[in-house]
Amino acid sequence: MVRNRYEQELEKLKSNIIKLGEIVDVIIRDAVVSLKNQDLALAQSTIERDKEVDDLACDIEKACLRLIALQQPMAVDLRTIATALKIQIDLERMGDLGVDVARITTYQKNEPHVKPLIDIPRMSDIVREMLNSAIRSFGEMDSDLAHRTAEEDDIVDGLYDQVRRELMTYYVEDPKRLASISNLLFASKYLERIGDHAVNVCENVIYMVTGDRVHLN
Repeated sequence: MVRNRYEQELEKLKSNIIKLGEIVDVIIRDAVVSLKNQDLALAQSTIERDKEVDDLACDIEKACLRLIALQQPMAVDLRTIATALKIQIDLERMGDLGVDVARITTYQKNEPHVKPLIDIPRMSDIVREMLNSAIRSFGEMDSDLAHRTAEEDDIVDGLYDQVRRELMTYYVEDPKRLASISNLLFASKYLERIGDHAVNVCENVIYMVTGDRVHLN
């Protein structure tokens, strides 16, 4: 009976990590859509979901600590719980960064962008794919998928450098648009950081599965 309850709690922990990843994915998606379309209502609803992320992350943290304190797990179960504890931190921060992108929409209000948004939505698509693949690698205990997912971060970094250089060019041409340029620069940086957090998740999945610490950034 005790063992069955422990296994149920462990499965619920895994399910909540997956659920948290799904919520964060939606936040990132809607934040960038709100920025691209200058949709203030969508931006505000995205910002309001931050509490949902914080609450679930807190529940996950409590569950991890409870399992460690009361069940004294060993070997791979202990690594799984420790990994979940770290992953929820990265997911919570990814949610914060997504909310930061939505806040940029509210700062800009309806001021036109200095350029059509092409690369920033592309960055969003890639980091969301990384997030979903990283969470899937956790659920399936697939270290190979975690390795492959982390490799996508090079593409995100390249797009960020491209956006940054292009925005600097716009600033040279029209310094009066500094505020708008800075907002897009921050948005691209937030997405780049989300990619970094996805890599952190991958590193922790690899540790969970193999017991080896790796640095993929």
